[in-house]
Amino acid sequence: MRFAGHNFEPLPSGALYWHAQQTLLVADLHLEKMSSFAPRGQMLPPYDTGLTLARLEADLRRTGAQRLVALGDSFHRPDASNLLAKSDRMRLDTLAERVECIWLSGNHDPAPNGLAGTAMAELVLAGLTLTHEPRRGISGLIAGHLHPAAHIQMDGRSTRRPCFVHDNRLMILPAYGASTGSINILSAAFEGLFYLPGLEVTMLGKDRTYPVSRKRLVRR
Repeated sequence: MRFAGHNFEPLPSGALYWHAQQTLLVADLHLEKMSSFAPRGQMLPPYDTGLTLARLEADLRRTGAQRLVALGDSFHRPDASNLLAKSDRMRLDTLAERVECIWLSGNHDPAPNGLAGTAMAELVLAGLTLTHEPRRGISGLIAGHLHPAAHIQMDGRSTRRPCFVHDNRLMILPAYGASTGSINILSAAFEGLFYLPGLEVTMLGKDRTYPVSRKRLVRR
């Protein structure tokens, strides 16, 4: 994937590998999402954090990345890092010993989360701006927040999957967390963000990613 003069590898997990910087980018892990519902009486199986961390560990091994940048909403609530099981906290600490970890703040976790690594609002790296919420007016911005998905129709059948989407000025990554939802990129949430004639969409498959023609996209 070519974006703003740089080459990236989109992974079927939803991570984006930046070879030149040896950096793995992920957005919206939403760790401890399921356990965050417990105070409201909703007792959901708290397995999402373990599944997400397993996915992250596998991507770091596969790519050999030396840096991890999480683009905000790494936790589902500001205090959710306190809900981590001891084993998951140890996995995150071990991860931070292996690679440089940078945790960007999001709307769900605006304050430092106490994890090993560096917490900051946004990061400028090799001329690109990495942040949580997408915005117009900045060329070379990579963000998360909106959990993009592509809904396509072809040969009388339709499918919807999370996706990477960009117009060579703004890129939005799919949500990486195991228990996250998604929003159609043709919905009102994305209106006005992209230059539609330049839109490039890469859909997540089971074992690979697929470029999708803008003409195949449907709203429903």
